[in-house]
Order: sequence, then C-alpha cells, then structure tokens
Amino acid sequence: MNKLFSPFKLGDIELANRVAMAPMTRARITNTQDAADDDTALYYAQRASAGLLITEGSQISRQGQGFLFTPGIYSKSQVEGWKKTTQAVHDKNGKIFIQLWHVGRMSHTSLQPDGGAPVSSVAKSAVNGHCFAIDEQGNPGRVAVSEPEELTLEGIEQIKQDFVQAAKNAMEAGFDGIEIHGANGYLLEQFINASLNTRQDIYGGQTIENRARLTLEIVDAIVAAIGSGKTAIRLAPFGRFGDMHPFEQEEETWLYIAGELSKRNLAYVHLSDQKTLGAQAIPDGFIEKFRTTYQGPLIIAGGFDKEKAEQYLQEDKLDLVAFGQPYIPNPDLVERMQNDWPLAEADREVYYGGDQRGYTDFPSYEVN
Repeated sequence: MNKLFSPFKLGDIELANRVAMAPMTRARITNTQDAADDDTALYYAQRASAGLLITEGSQISRQGQGFLFTPGIYSKSQVEGWKKTTQAVHDKNGKIFIQLWHVGRMSHTSLQPDGGAPVSSVAKSAVNGHCFAIDEQGNPGRVAVSEPEELTLEGIEQIKQDFVQAAKNAMEAGFDGIEIHGANGYLLEQFINASLNTRQDIYGGQTIENRARLTLEIVDAIVAAIGSGKTAIRLAPFGRFGDMHPFEQEEETWLYIAGELSKRNLAYVHLSDQKTLGAQAIPDGFIEKFRTTYQGPLIIAGGFDKEKAEQYLQEDKLDLVAFGQPYIPNPDLVERMQNDWPLAEADREVYYGGDQRGYTDFPSYEVN
C-alpha cells in the first residue's frame, strides 16, 4: 500500500498526506516592519495541498536575524502579517507550522540592534561565513559575518524568553504549531557543537549534557507555553554549515538529544540531511539509530523524490518526507507526484529576493 499520500496524525493535527514542505528562505519581505505580506500568504496557500507546510525561518528578535528581507515573529505587525498566511492556508484545508529562527553568530552588525555585535556560544567568528546584509557601500548583498560576542547567562535567559514569546505570537497568528530551528550552524548548533563551544559554565562544551542544555531548555519552555503537540524542532546531525566541525562523541551527542526529545512527546523532530546542499551527509546507519532512540514522529529532508520517499516510509525510517527545492517551481507537488506528472525546474537566480517572479508565478500543472 502506498504510504506517501496516506493521512497521518501529527501532534495535535490530522494531515491529509505525509508530504511536508521544508522551510526555505525566500527573502521576499520588503516592508520596513519585516512582516509577512499578501505575497507570502499567496505563496503558502498555493502549496497548501502538502500535508504540512513549514515556513521559512522567522527571526524571534532583531538580534536573531541574519538575512535581509525575512519575516519576523516578534512584533505586533509581524503577527498581523502572518495571520494572512495562516488564514489563506487554512481556507485551503492546509496545515502550517512556523520555523522559529535565531542565527547566532551568522549575522552582521548592520542587522543587529543599534549596530551591535551578533552573539554566540563563544566569541569566535565563522571562518568564511557569510550572511545577506548591508555592505560597506550601503547596498544589500553577501557580506562576511561580524565577530560575535559570547553570550552571558543573562543574554541566554533573554533568548529563551524570546523563543517563548515568539511561540506565543505564532499561536496568536493562527499557526498549527512551531518548529525550533536547531540546525544549519545557527545558534543552537553553536552550543551543541563541541568543536566550537568551549564555554566553562553550565552551557559549556565539557559535557554533552551542558552543550545540549540550551536546546532542551528552549524546548521545555515552549512546551510549557503552548503544549508539546504544537512544538517541534529541526536538527542537522553531522552538519557542517556555518563552520561547524567534527568533534569527539558526535554521534553520542545527537543520540543523547534524540533520547531527551523522545521523553517530551513533541509534534515531531525534523532531520536535515545536508548532502544535497553540498555538505556532509548523515552517515549510513545513523538514521536507523536515531529512529530507535527517538520514538516520536520523524521528518527527514534531503534529496528525496517520490520513489525514495515511499521506500523510506515502507522501511519505517520516518513518518513524513520533507521536500525543499522541488516546491519552489511546483506549488502542486503533491498532485504532480500522485499523478506522475512532470516536475518543473527553477533557476537558482530566483530562489532569493526579488518580486513575484520565481515566487508566486509558477503555475500548477495543466492536463492537456
């Protein structure tokens, strides 16, 4: 029996199928409030036949931003902007989670409050790290990340509060749940990764428990605020984005986090395999170990097509499959896969920034 297009109970909601749209930064927000707008609503509504939509990363604070033209979830105007999207998706019987984002050191002073330094687990810049910010000529562009400051304990506490407030804002905006961004070399991974985190306090790199502490405290605080069935997290085991490096007990670290998350009855855990993005893949056999350790619903993203997705579902390696880049030019990806219709392709030049071209102008498939 085909499983990809079968319903699934995910946390507090029922999904029409097991296809998820992966979070993808599209950088289309041009208003001064950094608020999702009418085009954002149209973009997600066009793709609402996915069992689950996961939005692009939405910064939880000005400090958490590392990319121009991305929508936030920390102000009243941003909440009102996102309401248009959730309403549009729900009008099409879709389900949508918002990804909560703090980039940590992967930012630039031009994006930070009062031009201050970004923050991280330690005061160490990402080698060859870049973000999208205001360059020296005052123009938007790809710039080297700024040197970060090491977070104080008070600063860490504020970030936890920012995550909780963002989750509450997401509920006010009408989202079905939230996904904490704990992947791709951003803030939480900057604490998890022992090659970077050399702190000497309770969030320090000397033990797995200390390095995972911030991630789990944020999970617990959000669960307390909005419920476990509306809370999820994305991780990138063995990820190398953002100048992340191998470290001792790397597998043990990710499996420890898997075991801890399994105790919390979350909506899901979402793994990002970075192989298709030109980075290191999750090693062979690790997904099976993670699946054994983490007992809740599991989503994986990374180079899936219809056949590979169905294979993984049949082998019980996961519960939902997340598709990223195919969703850019194929708003009706579910219908195309169901009917074996051809998939459209998009030019990478339209992935980030710009106007409606390459954003909301991709048509659904027309049967001749």
